[in-house]
Amino acid sequence: MELAYYPGCSLKQTSALFDRQTKEVFSHLGFQLQEIEDWSCCGATSAGKIDYFLETAMPARNIGLAEAAGFSEMVIPCSACYSKTLLAQIRCQQDQKLKERINSELKHKISGSLKISSILEPLLRICQGQDFKDKIQRPLTAIKALCYYGCMLTRFPMDIDLEDNAENPSFMEIILNSLGALTKDWSHKTACCGASSAVYEPDLASLLMSRIMREAVARDVNCLVTTCPVCQMNLDVYQDRFCQQTGNQKRLPVYFLTELLGFALGIDIKTLQIDRHFTQATKLLEELELQQREAQT
Repeated sequence: MELAYYPGCSLKQTSALFDRQTKEVFSHLGFQLQEIEDWSCCGATSAGKIDYFLETAMPARNIGLAEAAGFSEMVIPCSACYSKTLLAQIRCQQDQKLKERINSELKHKISGSLKISSILEPLLRICQGQDFKDKIQRPLTAIKALCYYGCMLTRFPMDIDLEDNAENPSFMEIILNSLGALTKDWSHKTACCGASSAVYEPDLASLLMSRIMREAVARDVNCLVTTCPVCQMNLDVYQDRFCQQTGNQKRLPVYFLTELLGFALGIDIKTLQIDRHFTQATKLLEELELQQREAQT
């Protein structure tokens, strides 16, 4: 089965491993992600600070490309890209004049027929399928995780009928539980990590990240799991800095959901590029793999 795929800018740069993992995982699950041709930046959080029309038109162009190619669903792993693209589609549905103005400038017009999905929506459907358990080669029985959704995945400036619960999302927990992992609930699952302020307001971002890590450590888990490339980068790259500033001695690997899912499906650590993390992330999985091998002998 083919699904349209919009990687966005982050997955082609700082989070290129997330792009690779996503394609590997979906391929193992029998789905082909077809990257839409000639896609462009969705504007992320920047365009909206400059111009309302631009904020809508930029992701609308990508919607038109996917619809013109005949796709019925487009998967967007990046939280910001997903948020902005879904928001653009809804704005065009609600404002006919805006839609007409955007379409007047586009070669491929938008109709509104495309289902725009975060990476969690198709993965949840797959993991709830009857034959999914047969695909699991390495159950994540030693994983104790906190799922971190960040502030972009479920927060919108208008009421939107999401498949997950906007206030207390749970799709990641359901997916990880289906892999044998233990997940715990916590109050910071949708807290902001500081996003791009890690560059221009590092002290503020460090404070926000340290609060997230403090809450995580207090719940006696061995990892954080996310699907947002900016959240993962911040909590991974800057973890030493903000932990040292707050006197926190413990470090936690910050996995993309695709890393744990891919590992459970039997994909090796180097193929998934888990060894590219700044904060040690392979040791926990290598220990789990060793335990499972010993149990089989």
